[in-house]
Amino acid sequence: MKTITAIFIVMAILGTACQSPQKTKETQPPKLKILIDTDANNELDDQHALAYAFLNSDVFDVVGVTVNNTRNGDGIQGQYDEALRIIRLFNLENKVPLFKGADKSYAEIFPFISENEFDGKPAVDFIIQEALKMQDEKLVLLPVGKLTNIALAIKKEPKIIDKVRVVWLGSNYPGPGEYNLDNDTTSVNPVIESGVPFEMVTVRFGQPDGTAAVTVTREEIQQNMSGKGPIGEMEITGRHGGAFTTFGDYSVNLFEHAEMYGTPPSRALFDMAAVSLVKNPQWGEQKEIPAPRLQGIDWVEQPENPIKIVVWENFNRDAIVNDFFGLLDKATPQ
Repeated sequence: MKTITAIFIVMAILGTACQSPQKTKETQPPKLKILIDTDANNELDDQHALAYAFLNSDVFDVVGVTVNNTRNGDGIQGQYDEALRIIRLFNLENKVPLFKGADKSYAEIFPFISENEFDGKPAVDFIIQEALKMQDEKLVLLPVGKLTNIALAIKKEPKIIDKVRVVWLGSNYPGPGEYNLDNDTTSVNPVIESGVPFEMVTVRFGQPDGTAAVTVTREEIQQNMSGKGPIGEMEITGRHGGAFTTFGDYSVNLFEHAEMYGTPPSRALFDMAAVSLVKNPQWGEQKEIPAPRLQGIDWVEQPENPIKIVVWENFNRDAIVNDFFGLLDKATPQ
């Protein structure tokens, strides 16, 4: 009897041991499906947002990238070309779809969205297509430029409202204005008033509680980025000239041509901070508020509004920036 009992105990232990790896695999969280909507050629934070998303391939499933045009981006083709450069540096050209979106504003485009062709149609249709695929999860839409493509997609196909989560890098809320907001004020209210889950990652220039405080110096970039990242199979020509095969070297070049601000002289990685919050919500503080309404470039509070939105502020600059540097270093061939 003792022998039989011992055999059963050994079998039970072996069975548990064999099941452990499978259990670990089952508890691995699924990747978050994200779609980045960017004015990639505006300055230099969009490029780092794209790079950060691509480096987090164990966390994010980037279903695609769409571009929109804002006033500093050299037209919609310039926005597209810069996004393509980053995609190529990560060897993802045939894996991550890229589509051109809106050049003009929501108000200018909206009357034509039922036509066979309209400004921004490829991106708008792609956003709708990917959103409608969602079943038991939401597609995270990450607009880090103006909200035009998102507003048009929601208006053209309201069914996507329950299938997406919008995390927008934009506005100085509760203060007025901000670049992404200013580039299409007509697109903001249609998105918020649709009732789509909406999160606003604040910028707040000159204040310590917005993404404007998530800064890096030129020296930090040179020290932590030079030669770093996967080796691109296709050499790219940068927007300022020069040839590059790593994102790290391209980042250094972008910073060399960018104006620095503050003391010490630095530049904010606004858009990258927004992507980082989707990965780790602990790197910022969020609060739910009744959705305000945009009037011109000013926010008007609506305390009784049943529609709620999330506002993000007070970002952990060191955690976000160090995570990025660490990921790039890890992706560098030894």
